[in-house]
Amino acid sequence: MAKKNNEQYQQIIEAAIFASDKPLSVEYLLETVLAEFNLTKRKVSQLIKQVQLQYENHGIELVKLASGYRFQTRSTLSPWVSLLWQEKAPKYSRAMLETLALIAYRQPITRGEIEAVRGVAVSSQIIRTLQERGWVKVIGHKEVAGRPALFATTRSFLDYFGLQCIEDLPALSETDFAEQVESINSNQPLSDSGESDVRENSESISKSR
Repeated sequence: MAKKNNEQYQQIIEAAIFASDKPLSVEYLLETVLAEFNLTKRKVSQLIKQVQLQYENHGIELVKLASGYRFQTRSTLSPWVSLLWQEKAPKYSRAMLETLALIAYRQPITRGEIEAVRGVAVSSQIIRTLQERGWVKVIGHKEVAGRPALFATTRSFLDYFGLQCIEDLPALSETDFAEQVESINSNQPLSDSGESDVRENSESISKSR
């Protein structure tokens, strides 16, 4: 195929990210839709920046997450866009939010350490659910008696909550762990994947193209 100009490269990148059901990294774009072109990572990053600028004044934006780039609606528009979905799904339990928040803010952390902070036992179902969602994983075992598993968050967790890295989590002040994560979840932007994950919280929304 003949060499394309920057505008055509941008169109390919834009279409690929929009069509994908998951965030796309620069590396993945180079390995797939841009494989036949002699482009560098720096060049692709510059092209993506241009696409982002094109959406500056639009209702959707191209954002960088832990796993790559994706299109999503601006979180400031959620109160109106969410009216498209009238059904209300149950919110996550406070126990699950507290467990997730403790893992996110104090990782790596053991189940026993979570229970020590919360003052109650952690349900096995909560841990199982967080793992099944791909939000937390075991990254090792603490070198103490019994070698308990060490839990940490995943890239999927960062992607879902619209974060590039764990350092992007809001700083804790006087808000407790559960309220902090619930606040993040309630402002979760709408991705272009068409998945219904964000509808599981009554404050969240999902997208229909």
